[in-house]
Amino acid sequence: MEVKTTDKPDERRDFPKGHLEALHLTGLDFAVATFEPGWRWSESVGPLVGTDSCRVHHNGYVVSGRMRIRMDDGAEAEVGPGDVFVCPPGHDAWTVGDEPCVMHDFAGTMAKEYAKPAQA
Repeated sequence: MEVKTTDKPDERRDFPKGHLEALHLTGLDFAVATFEPGWRWSESVGPLVGTDSCRVHHNGYVVSGRMRIRMDDGAEAEVGPGDVFVCPPGHDAWTVGDEPCVMHDFAGTMAKEYAKPAQA
């Protein structure tokens, strides 16, 4: 059995207008992500990772705030407090309004890969 607390994450990754805190357990990588007002993936994370759209799969739960997600094919959705969502790779996203968007991600790929700089 493993128990960890989000008060003491295993790792923190900062990026413009946000950050991610990750917990790594056997069989589960869990992330708490905070996106400040004005955050947009294509401006804050895209240049860091070197792709045109987010290539990470998300299984998410929104704790607070709102986020708009646009898939590469043009489909859009907005998520807010209490929403559970699945978002495949190939999207842009941005905070909506003047409140930070805080979400939990259970996919594992976010905790392992999200906002890690591209390798040269």
